[in-house]
Amino acid sequence: MLVYTARRLAVAIPVLLAASVLVFLMVDLSGDPLTDLRLRQPPPSEEVIAAAEARYYLDRSTPERYWLWMTGIGGNGDIGLLQGQFGPSVRGGAFDIGEQLASSIAVTIRLVTAAIIAALGLAIISGVISAMRQYSKLDYTLTFIGFLALAMPTFWLGALIREGGLWFNQTTGTGFFYTIGANSARVSNMTNWEYFLDSAGHLVLPTVTLMLTSFAAWSRYQRTSMLEVLNSDYVRLARSKGVPNRVVVRRHALRTALIPLVTVATIGIVGIIEGVVITETIFQWRGLGYFFIEAVKSHDAFAVMSWLMLSGTLVVVANLIADILYGVLDPRIRYE
Repeated sequence: MLVYTARRLAVAIPVLLAASVLVFLMVDLSGDPLTDLRLRQPPPSEEVIAAAEARYYLDRSTPERYWLWMTGIGGNGDIGLLQGQFGPSVRGGAFDIGEQLASSIAVTIRLVTAAIIAALGLAIISGVISAMRQYSKLDYTLTFIGFLALAMPTFWLGALIREGGLWFNQTTGTGFFYTIGANSARVSNMTNWEYFLDSAGHLVLPTVTLMLTSFAAWSRYQRTSMLEVLNSDYVRLARSKGVPNRVVVRRHALRTALIPLVTVATIGIVGIIEGVVITETIFQWRGLGYFFIEAVKSHDAFAVMSWLMLSGTLVVVANLIADILYGVLDPRIRYE
């Protein structure tokens, strides 16, 4: 297992390197980071523009800027991914991209983790129930709910859920649902238990929004995979030997049926990251989604590239975890 993991990590390095080249070129060709400065009225002097170009390394060639962004060699000490420096921000010297990215991750990780756990749990339960009660009313009901959630765009679904929470609060005269922010404004005066409950309350509506579309797709895969395994020869043999049905499902069928779901869920992490941008905007969370939107609006090239590289790294790590889980779920899989 250790050798296999080391090999997978070795493969991930050139993948991330290729991704960094693509990210840099796409952002570099997307526009001028100094657009706002050049369009100011009255127009800035040539000296000011030249100083800004030097500050953000725009006076150098594209290959040289990529080398600086990756290594920091030849820079001013504020750039170099391999050194933990993400580059200067066009939003001013006081704005540190690394610090802002770290604080944004801390906010987003709560939402993403809760959404993934909820989506996987519901997908497994509904998929297994639908497969075991194929063509029943319950199966049709779960299928309808799944396709309905799958057909809803995240931006519309999030706005609908938020408005539903506001309507419930206004109708009941309570603040049962939190619809804005990751925490309340009075967080500094809370005990640890109060802070936990407050954070959990703010998680509910964004988690439901982010979870529903993923759950809808994953439950369909789980149902199909479970049906295939339940009709396999070794499951039929176990049943013919008198093994109780719950044991057959739990020990023999479910573990094997989870393998396709692991693959789909890993790929679906990309969709969850995309959904975070929309969901956090709707519920006004200051996480990675907010960070990305503000970076794009400000033409902050180094911030956008840092966000994209972080997303790519998360996808590569998720795929590595999925490959390792294959061997845990199915003993027939061996790593050479």
